[in-house]
Amino acid sequence: MDRREFTASLVAGGCAGMCVDLTLFPLDTIKTRLQAQQGFYKAGGFRGIYAGVPSAAIGSFPNAAAFFVTYDSTKSLLAGFTAPHLAPITHMLAASLGEIVACLIRVPTEVVKQRTQANPSLSTYRVLLNTLQVEGFRGLYRGYGSTVLREIPFSLVQFPLWEYLKAVWWRSQGGKLDSWQAAVCGAVAGGVAAFVTTPLDVAKTWIMLAKAGTSIANGNIPLVLYEVWKSRGIPGLFAGSIPRMTFISMGGFIFLGAYEKVRRMVLKAPST
Repeated sequence: MDRREFTASLVAGGCAGMCVDLTLFPLDTIKTRLQAQQGFYKAGGFRGIYAGVPSAAIGSFPNAAAFFVTYDSTKSLLAGFTAPHLAPITHMLAASLGEIVACLIRVPTEVVKQRTQANPSLSTYRVLLNTLQVEGFRGLYRGYGSTVLREIPFSLVQFPLWEYLKAVWWRSQGGKLDSWQAAVCGAVAGGVAAFVTTPLDVAKTWIMLAKAGTSIANGNIPLVLYEVWKSRGIPGLFAGSIPRMTFISMGGFIFLGAYEKVRRMVLKAPST
């Protein structure tokens, strides 16, 4: 990957991330409250639907930029070493590495954001201070493992499916694909991946929102999934799946469509 492609991935990824996170934030809040252990209405219901948005605004650009720089760099690096029929494996590996890197930025902002969403009477700054005072810096990374274990399966479904759908559409049109068509492929791929990984998202939410020192806060994902199933059954494991699928399908349309559009604009811009 040359410097121009690196810049394109950085700018396009960051812009796409901000577009999605800020546009669809209310859906994310509803999803978090549906999954919260205390229940939807005790977590705030429809009140303060933008609680936690400063955290999302601060983290969205660097988070998405980090993902796409890693994703595109890995794809570029592996392209010369893998056969064309192994492209899906390349995309899976690239997406997995991208998520591991991006989660270093995403998790602290996600912890603060979700705790603010579930406690709308508190400001983002107050939640950040409370977290640091009670749990220290490590508290900002509570749920890192569960987030990575949610994001990797998600990416293993979403990105190979996105690349496959784009390739099929591109071939059917004789080697042409518009940004909006890439966006539609992203919406379909995102919706499928979102539903399949909802139980892992529920576990991640419970871990991040749990009181410090409890068994759930320890981050044992199988234990948390068992607790959810025991107390709420199968519907509990898929709590928030509708807003999550809606958020990620719409988000996939905006995110991957904006990414393709901005990346093409940057690559076409005259170099100085």
